[in-house]
Amino acid sequence: MKKTFYIYLFLAIATGIAIGWMDSQPNWDDTGITVFVILLSSALFGFLAFEKPWLTALAVSCWIPLWAIFSTHNYGGFIALIPGFAGAYAGYFIKNLISKNE
Repeated sequence: MKKTFYIYLFLAIATGIAIGWMDSQPNWDDTGITVFVILLSSALFGFLAFEKPWLTALAVSCWIPLWAIFSTHNYGGFIALIPGFAGAYAGYFIKNLISKNE
């Protein structure tokens, strides 16, 4: 794999941690914005680091379920993986469509 993939993966992890931190704040209760940010971030990293979209999806969206499980023993946070995977694979397919047309 290329060096840029690892840079994008590191940035995806940092973005996911920031989203998880934002979502864990006591006054934050806007799930729609959190889902949109996960979807958009995953799509961006799925487009940029398109070799393994499943890995970029996990890098962005796994932090909310992990936080929910370890802090409140709530497994409902796994639903955050859905927009993560949807965004990453959308970015992956858009990158493939653009690459085929070039």
